[in-house]
Amino acid sequence: MYLGLDLGTSGLKSILIDDAQNVVAEASAPLSVKRPHDGWSEQMPSDWIGAAESVLGKLARHGLGALRGIGLSGQMHGATLLDAADDVLRPCILWNDTRAHAEARVLDEDPDFRAITGNIVFPGFTAPKLVWVARHEPAIFAQVARVLLPKDYLRLWLTGEHVAEMSDAAGTSWFDTGRRDWSDALLAKTGMTRAQMPRLVEGSEVSGILRPELAERFGIPKGVVVAGGGGDNAASGIGVGVVKAGQAFVSLGTSGVLFAANDGYQPDPATAVHTFCHALPGTWHQMGVILAATDALNWFARLAGSAASDLTADLGGLIAPEKTLFLPYLGGERTPLNDAAIRGAFIGLEHATDRTAATRAVLEGVTFAIRDCRDALAATGTKIESLLAVGGGSRSRYWCQAIATALGTPVSLPVAGDFGGAFGAARLALMAATGAGAEIATQPTISAVIEPVLALSDAFDEGHARYRRAAAAIRGLT
Repeated sequence: MYLGLDLGTSGLKSILIDDAQNVVAEASAPLSVKRPHDGWSEQMPSDWIGAAESVLGKLARHGLGALRGIGLSGQMHGATLLDAADDVLRPCILWNDTRAHAEARVLDEDPDFRAITGNIVFPGFTAPKLVWVARHEPAIFAQVARVLLPKDYLRLWLTGEHVAEMSDAAGTSWFDTGRRDWSDALLAKTGMTRAQMPRLVEGSEVSGILRPELAERFGIPKGVVVAGGGGDNAASGIGVGVVKAGQAFVSLGTSGVLFAANDGYQPDPATAVHTFCHALPGTWHQMGVILAATDALNWFARLAGSAASDLTADLGGLIAPEKTLFLPYLGGERTPLNDAAIRGAFIGLEHATDRTAATRAVLEGVTFAIRDCRDALAATGTKIESLLAVGGGSRSRYWCQAIATALGTPVSLPVAGDFGGAFGAARLALMAATGAGAEIATQPTISAVIEPVLALSDAFDEGHARYRRAAAAIRGLT
């Protein structure tokens, strides 16, 4: 059996698979986020260990005597700061923490960062957070002996090893993404050194061996390998079999992601596309990221005093976008705007705008934001030949049909099941333990293919053009 652990922001999820990749057991444990100041988002790494103990305890009741490998997936960009004794110096600064926006702006003005990393320096990335710590918490910065990403702190507990892998490291702003190595030049520009970084492995390689005391505690055989794993979206790419050029998936979760695999390295930072290493050797991936997908729908559901599922249940067939327009920038936006200050808006409200019309506008607004991501990826030369939809929002056929129509691409829906980060991490564990490669990362069985409504293509083109004009108009006003 092979275990995947996915350390998310709201919880730790685990999936146990057998050697035929059938899911044997699942377990999860919740996590909470602390926001002590406006724009801050933190978690205590000790909570991650508590969650892992809980999950492994639950799975141990199923029996872990056949376990051969463990894979890790996790939220990216978090700054977990350790001293020389591996003690945590402060709460981890998470991916959605924006306190380092000024520091990110200064780093991004240095052309070396985009040239070497292939990415804009976003406020949520790791390097500007360390610059912020150096400026505002110098006593802590002086003690930093190692910086680990969240899932890699979990690895430290599992193996005793300080290790990162390529897909997660590529989101730090310290990484030479084309060469798949730390950049000594970029580290030096932020007052850091390679000695403070974990060593690097590929996601499908062995990063360490499970500590004997943990194996004994949870009934696991000695010598179980821990794979490098992947950042959450790269691991999800492995989980849904998006590993070759032309393959892509759209994730409609709290945030929205359009993820495309690439056989080569083709960055274009000006588009605000993320260009990162994939979790397999010799492959890269690109992502357009929007900060509010189902988060926008859930926000409107709270405003309307209704469950999100009730709002989307009675929409009927797809119709052309109407006058009411929604901009989903509830907490800023990444692709393609790179604007932490912009905020959302309803535009074109009229007497005829009822709850149903507003719901459709919210779904269309997120859809147009996803189209922005597609256009940004296309500007780098990336072509999407097949598109899978995953995440909670993919349960809405209306939403999937809107996306298919706006992008002009059929949207495939996998059969019921979780093919996300935990499943991808379990696949990476299988690879590390057996020497298997990308051939085992097959795509799931498809339950339905949602075709574009060609009669509405022009209407969605016009709606997207109006959306783009509205986005330009509100910048600086919100």
